Amino acid sequence: MDTQVVVTFFIGLFFSAMLLYLFTSAKQPVLSKDEWRPFKLLKKTPVSSTSAIYRFELPADQSLDLPIGRHVSVRAPINGKYVMRSYTPISASDAKGYFDLMIKTYPTGNLSRIIGELKEGETIEIKGPKGQFNYRPNMAEEIGMIAGGTGLTPCLQVIDAGLRNAEDKTKFSLIYANVTHDEILLKERLDALAAQHPSRFKVHYFLDRPPADWNGGVGFITKDAIDTHLPKPSDVTRLVMCGPPPMINAMKGHLSALQFPEPRVVSKEHDPVFIF
Repeated sequence: MDTQVVVTFFIGLFFSAMLLYLFTSAKQPVLSKDEWRPFKLLKKTPVSSTSAIYRFELPADQSLDLPIGRHVSVRAPINGKYVMRSYTPISASDAKGYFDLMIKTYPTGNLSRIIGELKEGETIEIKGPKGQFNYRPNMAEEIGMIAGGTGLTPCLQVIDAGLRNAEDKTKFSLIYANVTHDEILLKERLDALAAQHPSRFKVHYFLDRPPADWNGGVGFITKDAIDTHLPKPSDVTRLVMCGPPPMINAMKGHLSALQFPEPRVVSKEHDPVFIF
């Protein structure tokens, strides 16, 4: 056999082997959009009388890499049928070895109760990413946010990502509503972010049943509060909302009165008013 042919054959064989090695050794994403995968609970940290942060395990050198603004689906079998809910991680998308979900346990909430009863080392099935919102640095000059209860989570994910990026100049204004002071989730974290980034992030709290020394908003979020604390509708601003349906419906009325565009039933990525 011709020497040049032999050399060419072995060179081709070598590069084929290298390509096969690189393909098979490349890290596969930890999440799948189509396949349910089990994730082990590492730790549960209560943050209020009804809510906790659940830390789930990832391979030590891998991160969730969830696009900012997206969420994951969680499911568990209950009475022979799977029940599914969506949750937004509150840990950094590039955090290695774990991701955090903040979940409120409802007395009649089947899945939240199952998650609340999880013990360290037990697993639950998750897939993703899901959702339509895709945050990009400098996508708006300012983003106004309205959140109620655990509806804070997608807002916090976006705020964290924006403030961590030195190249991102987006400003964020959040109105956050709860029933009692105990139910204000991650208040210390929110206040710390506001103190660290006074020109880029402001938070305003509303409580339905405030303590005697409360100096924030009282009752439901008002049209005047939105007009005062959030950016006006324009081509360079956005508004996002997440919370209980009655709150969202009330906010739609306020936004309409303030000349904001009417949000769709199912929000799309570029909508000026987006409902998670």
